[in-house]
Amino acid sequence: MTSATRTVPGRRLRVTLILVAVVCCAWLALVAGIWATQEQILFHPEPLRAADVPLIDGVTEEWVEVAGARLHAFHYRQPHDASGRPPRGLVFYLHGNAGNVASWFVNPAFWRESGFDVFLLDYRGFGRSSGRIENEAQLVDDVSAAWAQVAPEYHDRRLVIFGRSLGTGLAVRLAATAHPDLLVLVSPYTSMAALKDLHYPWVPDVALRYPLRSDRSIAGYRGRLLVFAGLQDAVVPPAQSRAIASLVPGAEFVGLDAADHHDIHEFPEYRQRLLERLSDL
Repeated sequence: MTSATRTVPGRRLRVTLILVAVVCCAWLALVAGIWATQEQILFHPEPLRAADVPLIDGVTEEWVEVAGARLHAFHYRQPHDASGRPPRGLVFYLHGNAGNVASWFVNPAFWRESGFDVFLLDYRGFGRSSGRIENEAQLVDDVSAAWAQVAPEYHDRRLVIFGRSLGTGLAVRLAATAHPDLLVLVSPYTSMAALKDLHYPWVPDVALRYPLRSDRSIAGYRGRLLVFAGLQDAVVPPAQSRAIASLVPGAEFVGLDAADHHDIHEFPEYRQRLLERLSDL
C-alpha cells in the first residue's frame, strides 16, 4: 500500500468534517436570522390611512396611549333601543397576525344583531397604530392597557374577550386576570412552539421569542369558554384547538367540517353558535 493510498481516508474525513461545519454554520446563520427577523415572520400588518377608514354606522375611532406608541381601535357602539336601554355588554376583539381593524371588522350586521358593542384593537404597526412590536411582554402589556381603558365603561354589563388566530394567545393571557363572562377563541393554538414544530421542525425552541404558551396561561381559567376550529385548518391543527378546550372544565368545542383557517367566520353554524352563546349571557 502506498503512502498516497493510506492518506485517502484521512482526506475523506477532513472533507466530511468541513462539509458538516459548513452545514452547521449555515444552519446557525439561518436560526440567527429567524431570531433577528421574527417580527417580520410572525406579523404582517397592513397600513390604514385616515382617508381609507370605512364609514360604518356606529363605529368611532379611539386611541390607546402606551409606552412608545399610540394604538388605534374601532369602537362599535350599539344604538339604544326604543326604551333607551344600553347595549348588553362589550366584545373585546383581538385579531390575527395580518391586516388591520378595517379588514377584520367584516360583519357589522352580525354584531348589531348580537346586542353587544365591539372594541377591535390594532397592535403596534398595524393600521393606524404607531410603533412596532418588539417582544411578547410588550404585546401583552398593550392589550392589558387597552382593556383597562375600555372595560370600566361596561363594568355593570357583560364582558366578552374574543381572540382569533394569533389573538387567541393574547386573549387567553388577558382572560386569566380579567375574568370575563365569556372567552371566545377562534382557531386557538396550544403554543407558538407547537406551531413551529409543525411548520418549521428544524428550528430549535431557543430561537422562538414569542412562545405564547396558551396551554399554560389557560390552565387557571375557570370561566365560560367557547372554542371554534375549522376541521380543514392547515395553519392551526384543530387538534390544538381541541386541546385548549379540554383544559377548561365545561368548555364548548365547535368543529366546523368544511371550514379552514381563513373562512371559518363565513359559516352559518359559526355565526349561529356565537350568537346563541352571547344571547345566553
